[in-house]
Order: sequence, then structure tokens, then C-alpha cells
Amino acid sequence: MPAIPAEDLLRELTPQVLGALVRRFGHFATAEDAVQEALIAAAERWPRDGVPDDPRAWLITVASRRLTDLLRRDQARARREETVARWMLPEQWLAPAADRLQDADDTLILLFLCCHPALTPASQIALTLRAVGGLSTAEVARAFLVPEATMTRRISRGKQRIRDSGLRFAPPTAAERADRVAAVLHVLYLVFTEGYARTAGPGLLRTDLTAEAIRLTRLVRRLLPEDPEVAGLLALMLLTDARAPARTGPHGELVPMAEQDRSRWRADQIAEGVALVSAALPRGPVGPYQLQAAIAAVHDEAPTAAATDWAQITALYEILLGLSDNPVVALNHAVAVAMSRGASAGLALLAELADDARLADDPRLPAARAHLWELTGARVAAREAYRMAAARSTNLAQQRYLNARADRLADDPPVAG
Repeated sequence: MPAIPAEDLLRELTPQVLGALVRRFGHFATAEDAVQEALIAAAERWPRDGVPDDPRAWLITVASRRLTDLLRRDQARARREETVARWMLPEQWLAPAADRLQDADDTLILLFLCCHPALTPASQIALTLRAVGGLSTAEVARAFLVPEATMTRRISRGKQRIRDSGLRFAPPTAAERADRVAAVLHVLYLVFTEGYARTAGPGLLRTDLTAEAIRLTRLVRRLLPEDPEVAGLLALMLLTDARAPARTGPHGELVPMAEQDRSRWRADQIAEGVALVSAALPRGPVGPYQLQAAIAAVHDEAPTAAATDWAQITALYEILLGLSDNPVVALNHAVAVAMSRGASAGLALLAELADDARLADDPRLPAARAHLWELTGARVAAREAYRMAAARSTNLAQQRYLNARADRLADDPPVAG
């Protein structure tokens, strides 16, 4: 079996090492700093000296020594120093590689802690990517197009909130568990969405974010193998990401699904995603991620855009609408209705969303309206709506696509009926 690249190994071990330290000592913020310093030491030494036989134990040793130093500098250190002085690197930290159940538990608890509802969504995402994903502060800042100093403050506020609130490094109670799992899944979904359709910047995709979201969701899936919504979210990500190779043209331009070369879609991800959602749906209550994955599966299994089963997609969106009051779901349902029952029916549903304040600045509503007006032959209205959608978008690739659609409607003569 080929060796795992050192960078990938460090990223995989980060939550295990951090979880072990926080479980032993508490002090999430200080432990996180100690782990980061251990990772820096590994990045400097391993390429020169080689990867240790037990890299996890090496990282824990280095991080724990650094944590001891940091705790000793704390003004209120007396009792902690006594605890640290009594603690020796025990055999369980050098346990055989096969005995990693506690590592998995620690990683899941770490996810719960980073996604605690006491934190803001921005802090949840930042802490998850930093603590569990192993990304540096600079990498997280680049991912969300903010200065590193801004992201540093955001992460610091999150760690301060954990410290001040007294949040424990422990599994949630039975009463909290469902909500806490939902928070973890929501954060991972947001990370994936930002990677697949970034809200701002020159390009459309951030493959590093989509890959990290899929990796972390796979981790949660291993830890919670019986949870159908975890399986649903992983399936949704795989089925959506499968289209990424065909989603942009040679110059980074957006290619809509109907015009994509489906031979470039990743067949292995589609097969895995379909298998996951097919197994999850019969197992228990159907949640929104399973339904979205089922919709994605219908799209991905269609050999051509024309062969898409829009009636089935419409029915799935109607079930999804019954689970939550989500304006984006309502918008997508309207488009599905247009494709299955006619553009006029879809436009009527979109008109009902015109006054929804949650979509006031969202480019997707005028873009959908423009597309349906174009289908009906209302070229002037469609052109104006495309321009409105472009003005609302903060992503340059989307802006160029929407403006190009508007320009085409201005230049091309109408097709005779």
C-alpha cells in the first residue's frame, strides 16, 4: 500500500490529536494552539527525518509538551500544573493503530463542539475547517475571501465563546443529539455549497472546499453509519460534485446543466451517491438531505437533459417543501413545475416569491424568471431579468454568464413560431 502523503496524513490526524488533548486537559483554545505548533514542527521535520513509525503518538507528544508550556504560563496555573505534572505519556496514547475507537469518538465530539449552537454560523464554519479540517487560518481566510486578520479574529471569538460559555468536551445529551448532528451537517453543507458555487470571486468552483466537505462528511458517516441524513448529505455532495468537470468551459465560463457534456460527469461518484441514497431512504424518517440527494440522482441518471424525469423531481420538491419553509426550495420547485407542466405554471409560482424578503438580493430569482420568460418567447422581459440577476451576483463567472445570456437575447433574432 503506498504511503499517505505527509500533508494528507497531518490533515487526517489533526482532529484525533486535538480531540485527545482537549479530552485530557480541556482548554480548547490552548490545545488548538499547541496542536498547530506540533503540525508546524511535523511539516518541518518529517520531510527531513522521515515520518515516525507512529505519527499520531509523535504529534500528541509534541503537542502535549507545548500545551504544558502554555498552561504553565497561565496566571491561574497552579492546579493545572499539578495535573500536568502527574500526567505521563501513557500507554493508551501509544496504543496499537487498530485500537482507534476513542479517536473516532473524540473527532465526533470535536465536530459537535465546533458546531455548537452557542456559536455563530461563521464561527462554526471557521472552527470546523481549522480544528477538524486541519486548514490553516490563512487557508480558511482564502476560502471565504476575507483577510487573514479578519479570519483570525473570527476564530479567536469562537474559541473565546467556547471558553466563556463553559462548553464541555463531551458528547451531547440524548435530548441534544439530534439538533447537534443537524448543526454539524448544516455546517458541512455550507462549506460544500461555498465550494461548488462560491458567493464571490473570479471563479465558480473552489475544489479544495468541496473536497474538504466531502472528506469530513465521509468521516461523520463512518462515525454515525446508521444515520440516514448523514448518508443523504454525503450522497448529495457526491452526486452534485460529480458534475463539476463539465460545469465550466475551457476559460472558466459557467456551463448550465442542460448544456453540459454528461460523458465528463464522474460515474463512480454517481454510482456511490445513488447507492447511498437508495439505501438511506427506506431506513427511517426522510429528511431534506435525502430528498435533495434523490433529486440530484434523478438529474445524474438522465442520459440527456431532455430525458430528465421532471415530474419525479417536481414531486420530490413538493415533499421537500412540506418539511421546511425554504424560499430556495420553493424557487427550484417552480422551475421543476415549469419543466414538467409548462413555463407559465412555473412563472405563476415565481410571482408568489417576488415579495419574499429572503430573496430580495438573491440573483437566483431573477435568473429563474429570465430563463422561463425566455422559454415563453418574452425576450425583452427575459433580457431585463438576466441583467438584474447579473447585477445581484457577486461571482464574476456567474455575472459573465448572465450578461452573456442577456446579450444573446439582444443580438439574436426571434425564432419564428
